[in-house]
Amino acid sequence: MTAKINLIAINIGNSRIQLGVYVEGELTRNEHFDHENLTACVEGVVSGWQELGDRSHMAIAIASVHEALAQKLASAIRDQLSVEVNHVGSDMPVPIGTQLNPETITGVDRLLNAAAAFDTIKQACIVIDAGTAVTIDFVDGDGTFQGGAIAPGARLQLQCLHEQTDALPELIFAQPDVDPFGRSTAQAMLRGVYHGIRGMVWKLVEQYAEAYEAYPTVIATGGDAQTLFHDDELIDRIVPDLTLHGIMVTARDALVGQTDEDIDVRRN
Repeated sequence: MTAKINLIAINIGNSRIQLGVYVEGELTRNEHFDHENLTACVEGVVSGWQELGDRSHMAIAIASVHEALAQKLASAIRDQLSVEVNHVGSDMPVPIGTQLNPETITGVDRLLNAAAAFDTIKQACIVIDAGTAVTIDFVDGDGTFQGGAIAPGARLQLQCLHEQTDALPELIFAQPDVDPFGRSTAQAMLRGVYHGIRGMVWKLVEQYAEAYEAYPTVIATGGDAQTLFHDDELIDRIVPDLTLHGIMVTARDALVGQTDEDIDVRRN
């Protein structure tokens, strides 16, 4: 029987930090923190580490699109726990192949989502991440990340409309009302952003399916996925914890096959 990873998984995104605790490979806790609230995040890591107790195959892994913040958080965790903090990418390669231009540097979050999705369904899939940016990526039936598309996310679009014009208001993203016409400026903005993203996703999914000559499973994740896609027949699954699952898959692939001595967390 394959051993299960016991893990503190940390995902530092563009807007927030997500913290997950995996006990024997199962997610038991999922918390979110603002970038400015590192103290609370470290406290969550410490309590999660205590929750894991003294199990085998224990690790802490960070994936980040903000390297400076990742280093700062890792240093704070080491100060509190005196344990090794693994960085996804440099310490733990994401276990997924790619078919991209040689000079391409792909965000670790996109690769983690792809690895998590393929690990879950073991077949070709399209992964949509609706956060600060919206990414629509394709993973083929062999589990190879083929790339995709990147666009501004809903909140970024609304922020740009407000900051780059004189009259458009600052809005919090939400699903627009059911009226087919935006009868106020706010509703017109929400309708444009909401349906613009959904329409883009439909068009790209059609292109990917046509190129692949089959219709893949479509999985959505990210902070705005529920608002955007909860009633969209195109989306097969909404998985809020997909990136955390990718970190778990990466840590499992890197560590569980090694001996306990190899993955010693170096308690002092």
